[in-house]
Amino acid sequence: MDLKFKNMKKMILTAAIATMMSITAFAADGGKKNTNEAGVTTTALNSFAANFSDVKDAVWAVSATTQKATFTLAGITTNAYYDLSGEFIGTTQDVDYAIIPFEAKETIAKKYDGYAVNEVIRFKYEGQKSDVTPVVYFIDLKKGNTSEVVLRIAPGETLSFYKQVK
Repeated sequence: MDLKFKNMKKMILTAAIATMMSITAFAADGGKKNTNEAGVTTTALNSFAANFSDVKDAVWAVSATTQKATFTLAGITTNAYYDLSGEFIGTTQDVDYAIIPFEAKETIAKKYDGYAVNEVIRFKYEGQKSDVTPVVYFIDLKKGNTSEVVLRIAPGETLSFYKQVK
C-alpha cells in the first residue's frame, strides 16, 4: 500500500472518531503541523505535559476544530486530541487485530468474506461527556482496491458498521 493512500485512510479514520464525539471532522492535510507548538493553546500544552510528562517528541497539528499531538508512547505511535479550548478529548493508537473479541471476528469473517483487516485503531475517550463510550475500536477492512469499510466495536457491545470509505 502506498504511503499517500495509508495517510489518507488514517485521516478518514481520524475524522470518523472526531465525528463520533460530535466534533467536526479533523482534516489532517488542512492542519498546520508544528514541532515548536506554535498555534497550540497553553491549556492543551499544559494538559499534555501533565498527562504525558515523559514525552519529549510530540509533533502538533492544529485544525479548525482540534489540536493533535503525535508522539511515541512505550514504543507505540499515539495521537492525543484536544478541543480548541485545550480540553483533553482522548487518544488513538494502532493495535493488533488479536485484541478484537472472538465473536466479532466470526461476524467479520461471515459478513465481510474476502475482506482483509487493514488496520485496527483503539480510541480511548478522556473527555468530560458521560454519554461517550470510553474505549472504542475501529476496524478498517479492505477488499482489493474496490471497497473499504470501517467497523466499530466497544467492549461489551456488538460489532457494528461505521462507515463506507470507498
